[in-house]
Amino acid sequence: METVTDVNASVPEQVEVPVNELNNSDKPSSSVEELIEDSIGHKLYPTQIIQAILASVPAFFDGQQTFISVFTDAVPTWHCLDHQHFAPCHRHRSSDINIICELPQGSWAWDRPHSSIVSEWALQCGSSLLTGLPTSSFFLGCLLGGFGLATAGDSSLGRKNLLFLSCLFMCLAACASSFSPNLWVYCCLRFFSGLGRVSVVTTGLVLLTERVGKRWRSHLVILGLLSFALGTLSVPGIAYAVRDASSSWRALYLWTSVPGIVYSVMAYFFCYESPRWLLMQGRLSDAMAVLQKIGTPKTSNYYKNFKVDKLNGISSGLSSLKVLIKRRWAVQRVLASMVIGLGVGIVYFGMFLGVGVLGFNLYLGATLNAMLYIPSDLLTFLVWSRSCNRKVSLLGFCTISGVASVICAVIGRSKKQQLQGIQVGLELVSLFCVCMAYNILLMYIIELFPTCVRNCATSLVRQAAIFGSVFDPILIWLGRKNELWSYGVFGMAIIPCGFLVLCLPETRGMPLCDTMEEQERLDAGGAAATHSTA
Repeated sequence: METVTDVNASVPEQVEVPVNELNNSDKPSSSVEELIEDSIGHKLYPTQIIQAILASVPAFFDGQQTFISVFTDAVPTWHCLDHQHFAPCHRHRSSDINIICELPQGSWAWDRPHSSIVSEWALQCGSSLLTGLPTSSFFLGCLLGGFGLATAGDSSLGRKNLLFLSCLFMCLAACASSFSPNLWVYCCLRFFSGLGRVSVVTTGLVLLTERVGKRWRSHLVILGLLSFALGTLSVPGIAYAVRDASSSWRALYLWTSVPGIVYSVMAYFFCYESPRWLLMQGRLSDAMAVLQKIGTPKTSNYYKNFKVDKLNGISSGLSSLKVLIKRRWAVQRVLASMVIGLGVGIVYFGMFLGVGVLGFNLYLGATLNAMLYIPSDLLTFLVWSRSCNRKVSLLGFCTISGVASVICAVIGRSKKQQLQGIQVGLELVSLFCVCMAYNILLMYIIELFPTCVRNCATSLVRQAAIFGSVFDPILIWLGRKNELWSYGVFGMAIIPCGFLVLCLPETRGMPLCDTMEEQERLDAGGAAATHSTA
């Protein structure tokens, strides 16, 4: 279960208080939230921007390792050998992968024999379970790692340590993958890479948002998400640059992992820990030292009478889970949200991983897909988060994505070359809509639950999305023979899951609650108002 913080991209605009009022040393802060807001909440200092960049870069390497298998595990193009008795081979296109196993041995050859694990280890005729095993192992590592590292960032390890150790472990395993002697070692290393990767993005967002005031959180959330998108976008470029290497898939792992290893070690010594986490641990002097480094020396006015004992009673991840399951309404909400997350996760990861199924240029197709992440992130957090109806938007994007995906599969069944452009267009529409749905879902979950269980609930939904992605590699490989198994299943999965949003309440414009009791009073008041209006 991935641990996330209260990253509220739709927090209402904060009223800017004059600096001379904030610097009133006669009114010391009495809580953690007041201390942070009073000392650094009214302004974004240059040091905070530098620290935000340091914490967001690991997401760049995470984006690379998440989707690197699009190229390392791809089926390369092939050609017929020019021999007279191999004439039947020439009747088939070099992009037609399904016919390879039916051709005589020696009648064809790979264009680049060592460009992926499929050509190097002769996996082209293997079962879908075998060929999809490396990518499934990666996401299985993400799934199990999420449960194992659920509360590591909240405990003695801390945000900073978890972020850079996770990034380092992920990149070390990826680097070792380039030296894999066979499929089984490769699968194990991909599993360990996923095990380390699982906390990178969420812990980075935690560190990004806990060192600034509320009014700046949505801006820095965008920074972290854009870093992930740019990492994804860089993979096709690097893959294209090393395509002529003697073993291009091994070179791709080296080019994406070594910079991550170097960065993780260097940035660890320059990045500051979260002051909120330090206060939770009772390390008052360390927290104040960080606040002074990322703010101004005047921040000492805000905590001269601050007491560490005010922090007692902060819940752990396990206790918040117990609180969550005690309320029937909370269980219903989290279960419905997890099913939605399952459907969205299948399509969100499957669309990008399955770009090679379309028979379109792999480098161009992957680049177009990756470019959609950027406008979807910007549109969600700069426009949609402020004015959209959460339920209608989520249902609409899930439905459009599913319908476009199903039509894409039907067109693929026709095998008409002239329809390939339409098929690629529908795939891009489906991917853009599921990216919007994924972003809105994360924002919606934050607003559905009070602070005391928000981390736990959001983590469960994200784990459900990762669980859905475990099946994507197998579906994608089956889709090479029949696209109904890939894009068809994607569409049929997300549409019914999306309709479960009708079981959830609308949260647009509603205040965030801190306790379960506050949430129940708010829901009761909203239901009464709705009934009165009706």
